[in-house]
Parts: sequence; C-alpha cells; structure tokens
Amino acid sequence: MNTGSRSTGSRSTGSRSTGSRSTGQDRAERERRREGYRQGLPDHHDPTAGVGGAPPAHSALTLRAVLAGFGLVVAVVGAVLAGAAGITWFAVVLAVIAVVALVDLVWILHRKRRGEPG
Repeated sequence: MNTGSRSTGSRSTGSRSTGSRSTGQDRAERERRREGYRQGLPDHHDPTAGVGGAPPAHSALTLRAVLAGFGLVVAVVGAVLAGAAGITWFAVVLAVIAVVALVDLVWILHRKRRGEPG
C-alpha cells in the first residue's frame, strides 16, 4: 500500500477560499439581496409573465397571511365543535386543514420577515 500517493492538501485550501471573505463583504451581499427582495423578485414561476405588456405579478403576502389566519381559526373552531358533536372523522379532517393553514401562515410570515414585498 502506498499511503503517500494521495495528497489532500490542495483540497483543503480550496474550501477555505470561500470562507476568507470579510464580514463587510458578507454584510454588503446580504443588504444587496434584501434590497432585491424589497424591489420584488423576478416572476420566474409565471410562464405568462410579461406577455402582452403585463407587468410581472407580485405575491400579496399580507392578503395570504390574513386568509391563512382566517382559515386556521375556522378550522380549529370547526374541529373542536365537530369533536364535541361526536363527528370524529370530520374533526380529524378539520385538524389536518388547520395544520396546513398553520404551516402556510408560518411560511408567509417568514417570507415577510425576510423582506419580500406584499
């Protein structure tokens, strides 16, 4: 066995080159990305964006947050009432819907905190 034929010294220096940026550059990059979110992200998910001169659509995050919160409250109240009435299967369905609404609300608030417009 030849244990000296494999050199890992050059590999380790390549991975360190990305970590050597100063904190000022990292901060500037974060601010540039935040400013990009404030201006709006490109509408890559809409295949018809810009067709016919239409401006790219922006997500209405505040409206989505209100609707998700409303859905969460309605689903939780409905699940409790259905459980009290003895309709277990309906209570379980509403509880699953409440969990989905909660996850959606958390993700929307995360996007708003990140600085996306809407």
